[in-house]
Amino acid sequence: MSGPQSLVLITVDCLRADHVGFLGYDRPTTPFLDSLARESVAFSNAIVAGAPTYYSFPAILASRHPLALGRDVLGLAPDEPTIATGLRQSGYATAAFLAGNPYLSRRFGYDSGFDTFRDFLDAEMGAPVQNGNGNGTRRTRLNRSLAEACHKIGPIGVLYDELYFQYCQRLASPAPSLDGLRRYPAANVIVDGACAWLAGVEEPFFLWLHLMDPHSPYYPPGEALRLMGRGDLTASRARYLNSYWNRGDLGANRFKRHREEVIALYDAGIRWVDTQVAGLVDKLRNSHLWENCVFALTADHGEEFLDHEGRYHPPSRVTEELVRVPLLLRVPGLKQAAPVEAPFSLVHLAPTLLEAAGASVPSGFCGHSYWSQLRSAADWDETGIVECITDCADLFRVEGRLGKRVVAVRERRYKLVFDFGSCREQLFDLESDPGELHPLLGDTEKPVRGRLLRRLRQHLTDSRGHGASERRLRALLREVRLESAQAAEHENDRVRMAG
Repeated sequence: MSGPQSLVLITVDCLRADHVGFLGYDRPTTPFLDSLARESVAFSNAIVAGAPTYYSFPAILASRHPLALGRDVLGLAPDEPTIATGLRQSGYATAAFLAGNPYLSRRFGYDSGFDTFRDFLDAEMGAPVQNGNGNGTRRTRLNRSLAEACHKIGPIGVLYDELYFQYCQRLASPAPSLDGLRRYPAANVIVDGACAWLAGVEEPFFLWLHLMDPHSPYYPPGEALRLMGRGDLTASRARYLNSYWNRGDLGANRFKRHREEVIALYDAGIRWVDTQVAGLVDKLRNSHLWENCVFALTADHGEEFLDHEGRYHPPSRVTEELVRVPLLLRVPGLKQAAPVEAPFSLVHLAPTLLEAAGASVPSGFCGHSYWSQLRSAADWDETGIVECITDCADLFRVEGRLGKRVVAVRERRYKLVFDFGSCREQLFDLESDPGELHPLLGDTEKPVRGRLLRRLRQHLTDSRGHGASERRLRALLREVRLESAQAAEHENDRVRMAG
């Protein structure tokens, strides 16, 4: 391998590590990626640095722990070094095609370093019905009055909620199609945009794609359902399942009846990602770009399906189904027979990718490259740090981000979770309890607890490193300017309406 390599990075929203075939899943979600894994390095214990999306991506793109600039800062700071800024300074063409995730937008600095940046936030997508009730009709006002009265009579309120939900489902207009219900652009839209860009690019290049197909609400294309053998899941059935799964008035036991069907929708979204990634790789091969290209696929976080009696990916949890993600790295001439089992924090992904591509690594990165270990097939001991904030409210306002910190310190076998809100710690032995259902008693494994607590303290000390104060100030100034501009726009709208 000589000269700079091009780099393709694909991130998939909500993709769990245990739902891809090359890490052992028994359903056919990733047949293409499984075949690609045979000429790549797969990581079975890749760990995000934060969850969900807004706490995950500073590590992926900028090799920086998500809370290093403070709890009130989201996204990338202005002028913060990233994969994209480093490669563009080295003469790379850079492009990003992102499937409509608002936390990966220009507002939060993710356009930095990209010549071409499309976040698809202006795409006209369907808004799926969740429970079928309106907001201002006479019928709605009557329902609210009845609901308040029924909930004062104990179990009558629960019965009323169920009857009203079923009533709304039967009144809902027929579902137009799965495509019409989908909230985010499907993977084929994003890949088509990337392929059009590739047609006019010269090497070397950096291409980042973010795909949302496994994200809720779960409306995969009909073709993906057929590929998974679930053509029976029609648009109407999918809408019912999504509406039921989104209910806030039920306990975990009630959701279990539909869990397998909901997972089938989720898995079909993964299969559609796999199908479209295959098309992108075909484009690279046919354009003779593949032989000089580093390719990586990972996720920003996973998804919960009642593993701990929860759904989706709440920001206050750092359980394995949310923080362990797939990572596939393909570099020409490099492959490994079995998945890498050593823990690998995604804070180290950016420097590893840059060194694999033959590019320089910015000095401001927090993580370090594991490229030499991968080339020599060496093992390593890594302690991953995962952090998030509880009780996040309106994240588009600074004051909505000021909850208490939750941090996980994860080794190969043990994992310590510390909740700063309750000052509670939990230690798990992932070897005997991979589902994290039985925390070890407080008087057991004291040396392990001490070691992990010391690592946590070191992380808190180190996370505000060189340049953090300057970057924090620039990020906060950006927030002030954005909020001032929005306030002025709202005032102008008010004046126009009054006039």
